[in-house]
Parts: sequence; C-alpha cells; structure tokens
Amino acid sequence: MTDKIRLAVDIGGTFTDLALEGPFGRRSHKLLTTPDSPERAVIEGITKILPTAQVKPEDVSIVIHGTTLATNAIIERKGAKTGLLTTAGFRDSIEMAYEHRFDQYDLYMERPPVLAPRYRRLEAEERVASDGSILLPLKEASLNSAIEIFKAEEVEAVAITFLHSYVNPTHELRAGEILAEALPDVAITLSHQVCPEIREYERTSTALANAYVQPLMAGYLRRLADGLKQAKVSCPLLMMTSAGGVVTVETAVAEPVRLVESGPAGGAILATRIAQENNESRALAFDMGGTTAKLTLIDDMSPQYARSFEVARAHRFLKGSGLPLRIPVIDMVEIGAGGGSIARLDNLKRISVGPDSAGASPGPVAYGKGGVQPTVTDADVIMGRINPAHFAGGRIKIDAVSAEAAVSRDIAEELQIQVITAAAGIGEIVDENMANAARVHAVENGKDTEGRTMIAFGGAAPIHAARLADKLGISRVIIPKGAGVGSAFGFLAAPIAYEVARSRLIELMNFDYQVLSDLFDEMRAEAEAVVRLGAPSAHLIERRVAYMRYRGQGHEIAVNMPNGNYGPEDARTLTQAFEREYSLLFGRIIPNLEVEAITFTLALGTEPPVVNKLASPQKITTPKSENQRNVFDPGTGASHVAQCYYRTALAVGSRLRGPALILEDETTTVVPPGFTAEINSGEHILLTREPHR
Repeated sequence: MTDKIRLAVDIGGTFTDLALEGPFGRRSHKLLTTPDSPERAVIEGITKILPTAQVKPEDVSIVIHGTTLATNAIIERKGAKTGLLTTAGFRDSIEMAYEHRFDQYDLYMERPPVLAPRYRRLEAEERVASDGSILLPLKEASLNSAIEIFKAEEVEAVAITFLHSYVNPTHELRAGEILAEALPDVAITLSHQVCPEIREYERTSTALANAYVQPLMAGYLRRLADGLKQAKVSCPLLMMTSAGGVVTVETAVAEPVRLVESGPAGGAILATRIAQENNESRALAFDMGGTTAKLTLIDDMSPQYARSFEVARAHRFLKGSGLPLRIPVIDMVEIGAGGGSIARLDNLKRISVGPDSAGASPGPVAYGKGGVQPTVTDADVIMGRINPAHFAGGRIKIDAVSAEAAVSRDIAEELQIQVITAAAGIGEIVDENMANAARVHAVENGKDTEGRTMIAFGGAAPIHAARLADKLGISRVIIPKGAGVGSAFGFLAAPIAYEVARSRLIELMNFDYQVLSDLFDEMRAEAEAVVRLGAPSAHLIERRVAYMRYRGQGHEIAVNMPNGNYGPEDARTLTQAFEREYSLLFGRIIPNLEVEAITFTLALGTEPPVVNKLASPQKITTPKSENQRNVFDPGTGASHVAQCYYRTALAVGSRLRGPALILEDETTTVVPPGFTAEINSGEHILLTREPHR
C-alpha cells in the first residue's frame, strides 16, 4: 500500500465510518448511513473529513471501501429477481439442503426462503460425471423454454449450477454464453467461477447469493464511482473482502458474494494488528456497531480463517438454519446485538433484544428521528453511559427524555419495575447474548474465551466491553485509538489479496505430487492475475491450505501447507500436519486410517505493514476529570458517580480508576467499579480488572 493520503469508508447498517491517514496523522468521522442511497453518506462524509486535515479531494491517493450492503440485501430479501438453471432432476436440491432438520425438536421449524422460488428454478438436459467425463452432452435446445420463462418473469439475474462443473465447466460456460446472448441485460453467475468446489448444495447456494446481489452491488458501485468523480476524488477505489484483503472494483462486481462480511473483516484486521503491537497471543476481537456484534478468535496473533459462512440464519446459534456461502472468510460469529437492536417483551414477559434493529432510519428513540421502539442505545442513555452533550461529537442530539419514556412504556410499566432497572435488564440481556455467542463460537472451534485479552471497537463496543469481559472471565480489555471507527482503520492495514480454491481428491497413501504441484501452479496464476490489478509490482506473500479428513468422514479440517513444488516425501509431511491439527481439535487421532485431501486454497497478497511492539509507558500520571455524572452499573446493581475524561486530554501513561467514562467523538469507554484504565504507548486504552472483582 502507498504511504500517501489514504481514505477508508465502512458502511454499516446504522453508521457510515470514515478514516483518513497521511503525513498529518489520522482523522476520523462518523455519520448516519443513508439507506435509500448509501453513497450519499459516503460523499457527505468525505466533504466533512477532508477539511479536518486540510486535504484537497484530488490529493487522496486511494479509497478502500467495505460495506454490509450485500449481507443486508440477502437478510432483508432486497436483492434482484433471480433465476436458477441447473442439471435436469436437480432443481430442488437447493431446497432439500442437507436433508436434515437443524432443530429436530421444533415442530414449526422453518428454513430461510430460497433466493429463487421453484417456478424460477429451471432445468437443462446435460450431465457430467464426478471425474469430469461427459455422460450427456448439453442439449442446447433444452435451454429455450428456460429462457422464455426467465423473460416472462423479468428476472434480473440468473445463477447456472450444473452437477460437477467444478471439475469440468464446459457445459456451464456454453450455457452462460447462450443465456448472455438471449438475455443481454441479465447478470449471469456461473457456479464454477464463484465456487469451484465439491458439494452441490453449498456451490448452488453461493452462486445464487452472488447472482442475487450482483445487480444491486454493480449499481451501487457505479453510483459511488460517479459520486467520487463529482467530488473530485479521482484515485483508485478498492473493495474490502470477507477474507481480509482488498480487490479491485471489477473483481468485486463479478463476485460480490465475497463482500458479504467485508466490514467486519476490517475490524478483525485491526484487532490482529493491535494484538501484534501488544504481544497478545490469545485475543478475542469484539466489534459492536449499531446493528450487529461480531466476535473473532485471534490465536498466535492471527485470526481464524474459514471456507464457509452462513447468512440470514433463522436461529442465531443454530448451524444449518441459514444460507451457506462457500467463500474465503475470516471466521467470526455475528449476531443481531448492536446499539440499535430493539428491546421488547416476549409472550412470557421476558426481555428480549434483537435481532432486528432500528438502523439509521428511524434509529433509536434517543436520536429523535422518528424511532418509537426502545433499543440498546436508549437503555445506555438511561443508565448514564452516554453523555447526551457529547454523542457523535455533538452532531447527533440525544433526547434522553423520549428514550426513558419508550423504555418505561414498553418494558418497565409492563413488568412493574423502575425504568433504570428495565434499562439495566436490556443491557444485561444484550451482553449475555454476546457472551453466549462467544462461548458457543469458541467451543465449536475447540477453544475457550477465559484468559484471553479482549480487543473492543465499534461505536457501541467500548460501552459494553468491560461487562462482557466480566461474563467471559476476561481480565484485560484493549480499546484501540479510534475504536469508534475501528473497521475503517482496519481497512487501511489490509493487504491487496485474493484467494482461489479448487476441489481435487488427493489420497496421501497414493500421493500424486505432480498433480498437486500443477494444481497450485494454476491457482497461483489465477490469483496473481487478480492481485496484480491493484499491486502491479509489489512483493507477494502466498499461503496454502488443504482441507483434509480421514477417508470415510463427511467433513474436513484446515491444514496449512508448505509452498513450492511437492515431492513423494511430502505425503508424510502432510499426514503429520493433519494429525497435529486433528489432535488439537478433537483431542486424539485415529490410527491406521487413510488420510485424504478434498479441497485446496491459495491466498496471495501484498505484505502487511510492519508492526512494532509497544513499550511500557515511561511515566504514570493521574489525570483530572472534566466533570462527573451518575452511571448505573449492572455488575453491582447500583448507580455510581463516574468521573468523566475527554480522550483527547489523556496522555500516554495516564491511569484512572473506575467508575469513569472516557469520552470520544465516535464512542464512550465505560470503566466500571473494579477496573482501572491506562493509556499505553500506542495511545490505546487498556482496561484491567482488579483480581477481587
């Protein structure tokens, strides 16, 4: 990446965050997202942030952008009218899914609706075998009826998924050519291009999701490019991907499904950098914004990566209840637990929070923009955690009276309790939801949360971090500098990168090392062609992973592979690496079983920025507070007088004890009783829990 002036933009469901970096240091800005026209908030934010550093639009050298628009379109079913063309006899595979119930005891269990209803799922006469041989040549005439139906239905996008096309894509390519000629205004997605991997259901689901969001994202990126040009920002625009790298707009338009977790991925990149700076080998990244909360495990100063992700889950903690996407992604858990998450009473008069959110419009009641349902932010205002005069640097006026009235009407009066108790109940429920999500995610990965260092960022995370740490048995919390726009700052540290996957059965007992070497040569060429569009001459770092299993098993685990060409001796090397990872995950290996690899990935990217370890502050000082306010602490069940400090007034080495509030334009850090806060040499806030708490 360049050392010139760089701008990062992160569009969330509630806020749009901007981060600017250059010779002048760093600047940030936060404003409400404009859901009807997301690019409008981006352009408005640019006009506000550039003057703070006396930067002209034409001086910006690069813009890096991440967004949840693709994810939200799938969740809210606001994508394109989409059709599916598949092998004759397999139109219902996408609805049959895994052929099991993700919750076998729920008689009323419902899956998320398929993105293409059955009448828009059509068939082509063709058949390819699992080894790539053609059993039935494509009958091109069989596409005519599908084309007529797609025209009549006025579809905007079509996904083509033929059986075993990841081995032999000939039929998909020809069908794509025919449909593109007959339907020139329709976006066409070929499954072998977006997901060249085994397993028909996941490949079809991924291709459908890509087609579903492609017209939306292409239109948005076109309008954004026009808006940047009108604002005289004429530099390259790069897009953040779910795997933590950035790609060109052309790649993003072709494969927008890779962007579904682009915003949270930026946060994971930031947390990884903070872990490296502070020499934290075991960390938990906690990102809480206005709409969702995201948690990521970081081990050995690197986040976990995965090849699958579920979006639009019907049940937040149940695997299989969402739409599976086979894309490279930083492994995280995401739940509807943000500042805008709506609180209500369920049928049993219990407080529930989320997963739906008030978003940017109308937003929490306290924003005074038409919201009527109480949210987490309203509860935080009532508990005194948010200073109404300082919220968003004073740009958003907080109506505490209306927030209290909403919580009173919908929660307190119904339960016949005090408003402050109802607000604390909302806070406790959302914190427990996040704690439970973190525990489940850790257990699913054979790990735990206790003893880790939490790295908290996002507009709402510093407010809830200490209480969440209490629940997870965590004693250290780092609030990075600029935490309120943390994901945007993470974008600035992301490499230009791209990942390629291929499915190919390789048996280690009969190890065909030449086939494997040739496969990786092909993958390297494909990945480099994409990366060089954004980094023509940079030195590139390569990472290889094999997804391996014992023969007969139904699922694989990720195993890191050495780079370079392979020889016969590498069969033993790969077997030992597999057994090491298998033992870490399951506590044992299974002797005398054959090992095989099913899928291989190659990630290629530019070198990440060098991270220097932080030294301890040379001098510890006790700062003076600016003022004080009453803050309710759910941990003690009582209100306390909290000293208030402006973050900009705290120098390196400043140390203070809770209860306290540290105020910033984009967020507030709550320091509860029993915690101390210190500004370390990286200008990050370090919260430490006292042993007796």
